Amino acid sequence: MSCPGPLTRVRAVTQVAFQPTTSPTVPVAARDSQITPRYVRATIAVAALGTAWCAANFTVGAGTEALAYAFVPVGGVFAAASVVHLLHHADLAPVTRRFWRALLVAAVTITFGYGWLALDMLTHAAEARTRSMPLPAAACVAIGFVVASWAVARVPVVEAGGVERWRILLDRMIAFLGCAALLCYVGLAPMLAAEEPWSPQAMALVGLAFLVAVGAATKVSFIAGGPVDRVALRLVAASGGVTAGIVAVLAVRYGYIAAIPAQAIVMPLTPVLFTLGVTAQWRAELGIRRDRARNGMLLPYLAVVAVDVPLLAVAFGAPLNWPVRVVLIAAVVVTGLVSARQFIAYRENARLLRNTRVQEERLQHEVSHDGLTGLANRVLFRDRLASALDAPTPTSVLLVDLDDFKTVNDLLGHGVGDRLLVSVAQLLRAEVGDDGLPVRVAGDEFAVLLTGADADPEELAGRLLAALDQPISQHRLLVQASIGIADAVPGATVDSVLRDADVAMYTAKQRGKASFVRYVDGMGEPVLAHMQLGGELRRALDDNELRVVYQPILRLDDNRLVGVEALVRWHHPTRGVVGPAEFIPAAERTGLIVPLGRFVLRETCRQAAAWSLEFGPDALREAGLNVSARQLHDPDFVADVTAALAESGLPCERLVLEVTESAVLRGQQVSRTLFELDRMGIRLSLDDFGTGESSLSLLRAFPAAIVKLDKTFVDGIEIDDGQAAAADARQAVARAVIQLAHALGLETVAEGVESAEQVAVLRDLGYTRGQGYHLARPMTAEGVSALLARQRTMTIRP
Repeated sequence: MSCPGPLTRVRAVTQVAFQPTTSPTVPVAARDSQITPRYVRATIAVAALGTAWCAANFTVGAGTEALAYAFVPVGGVFAAASVVHLLHHADLAPVTRRFWRALLVAAVTITFGYGWLALDMLTHAAEARTRSMPLPAAACVAIGFVVASWAVARVPVVEAGGVERWRILLDRMIAFLGCAALLCYVGLAPMLAAEEPWSPQAMALVGLAFLVAVGAATKVSFIAGGPVDRVALRLVAASGGVTAGIVAVLAVRYGYIAAIPAQAIVMPLTPVLFTLGVTAQWRAELGIRRDRARNGMLLPYLAVVAVDVPLLAVAFGAPLNWPVRVVLIAAVVVTGLVSARQFIAYRENARLLRNTRVQEERLQHEVSHDGLTGLANRVLFRDRLASALDAPTPTSVLLVDLDDFKTVNDLLGHGVGDRLLVSVAQLLRAEVGDDGLPVRVAGDEFAVLLTGADADPEELAGRLLAALDQPISQHRLLVQASIGIADAVPGATVDSVLRDADVAMYTAKQRGKASFVRYVDGMGEPVLAHMQLGGELRRALDDNELRVVYQPILRLDDNRLVGVEALVRWHHPTRGVVGPAEFIPAAERTGLIVPLGRFVLRETCRQAAAWSLEFGPDALREAGLNVSARQLHDPDFVADVTAALAESGLPCERLVLEVTESAVLRGQQVSRTLFELDRMGIRLSLDDFGTGESSLSLLRAFPAAIVKLDKTFVDGIEIDDGQAAAADARQAVARAVIQLAHALGLETVAEGVESAEQVAVLRDLGYTRGQGYHLARPMTAEGVSALLARQRTMTIRP
């Protein structure tokens, strides 16, 4: 006799793989969310009614046994209705909606199959215990299982490539075969060997149920989350897997008699668990609970343990029939897959270890080496220097600073400057060799660490300077360097050695650059005084200790005042008046020249506007001041000039900015600034003209309005030694400058006029204006006011 298929109610365990983009959670009305628990209560009521009926049937014989088959389709109707409600009232993500639609089709199809079975049993009540499940009903249930499997398969998973893809595939195969082997051994194999044979359709449905449950369980264990709630997936999986396992055990243990409790008590739990899964999805959509993302990586290991159960059973004397042999073959396959998985893990771990070592070495190199030149950096330099100081070997440090490297960046661009630094680094490597450690300290500053008794730092410094006499880099540039050498004395520290080397390098720069200096005791005192001077200058700016004085510019024919040049003096509280030759270099080095120049600019504009208001706009033609290259590089300089003119009310054409030839040649930023000032109407004066190498060409490229003849060409211009040729030679530059200026329409001013004889010669050469101690010394604003007042008096005198 055949059993009517009580084992075929196994629901497919539907799983959804991790979806990278989580579905939007849209709030659902509270009244709608309360409907789903009603379906749960309804399915629980059906299961409870089936349990009560079964108990009554076994005790008092209540009702025909065919009634046991009615509880499953009734519960299935409520389960399907709960899915319909979810689809109609919840705003699900597309993946989630597609999944639950497929489950609805599966639930309806399976419910229809079991409804057919119930109807068949009721019409053949006398054969209920032994009647087989009709083939159309079994086909409907099988189609439901297939649809559920298809729903799980359609859920997208995270794409993996390379080794990770094979690892995941092996893990899933191990989990699938291991779990399937165990279920087949404890469920399907005993049914095949049972004394009371089962119908083919019943066993096919049981096997299909086990297959779907194991496949779904395997997939859900490897997802980290997604639009389909993980708790819902687990409950749906349990609705088929748990009930199928219980029914299989009952059927094998008790035979045909187990059909009635299986149909009335166990299988009605499937709709209960299914509707609980729908409720879990509702709660997730409402945001009441979202399960934490976890990966079920424990499943493959559990599967390996599970596949050992048949092996142990055979080892302890279990019969070795052909279903058991199939299970044992699966166990062997699982063992092979585990070996392959471990081999892949070994290869992957070895690769990760290699990558980790390479990464650590790369990071260590980046931490201790300069990214541009590849030389050791300051961190490694200090570490090696500290180690050398701890050893008894002689130690020396060469500090190499490129002279005027900023000019390269300004004129040719930072790209050319970077390539020049790389070439200097290569030169250092070649010259130092294995004798020391070449280092890029910062910017255009390099260093060399020498250790050992045979090291000769002065000989190396000489080789470096000689090598730099030749053009280097792909642009064939000439670059010079100032080198400071410091020896480590007993008790020296890293900072003290570096400080001594820096003092020596700074001294080399003061002595004319392109040279090296070895530190000796006491060398740092002037440098320290210079650095202290910079700090005091900052305080002087804050405490208003700086004063502006003005040197008049006069007409050489009648000594009439036509303009002034603003000069700055420092009234130090303890040192008295400090001259600009002493503190201007400190201001340039520390960057204080920018705020210092801003102060002089505003004060000059204010005072010139006040003189114009007091003595009339024609009393003083112009007020000038010197501007350094550092100021012209300041991106706010033009704005500072504009603000000073606006605050004072001084017309643009009354302001003269004096720049040197070296400042004009400091790059495109300076050139743009000068042309912008010229377009504003500000007059530009080329100071110290004639001292540079490209003075004549500058007059075409530079928007100058005034040329100032340098004092060096005025000195001795008046000497009359009776030799006409010698006199002409002394006056040649002055004559050439005045002729060129007249040809280009430029005004001229002779600087450093010290005698009446010089005035006479300059007038004969064509110069009309001059400044110098013979004409007028620098004076305060009150002194200039007195000159203007006297000049006005002489003008109105009859």
